[in-house]
Amino acid sequence: VLGPTGVEMEAMVGASLAALTLYDMTKGVDKGISIESIELLEKSGGKSGDWVRP
Repeated sequence: VLGPTGVEMEAMVGASLAALTLYDMTKGVDKGISIESIELLEKSGGKSGDWVRP
């Protein structure tokens, strides 16, 4: 995702919303379904510069 500073947070909100939508649609099929992780792996640009998850 390319864009202004903070766009990675918008992308993570979008990913979270998509995961929650899938969860809501499938919870009736499998009661044990869960969302395991949503995490930022890498970003570039912005005030803080480039960052890669260790």
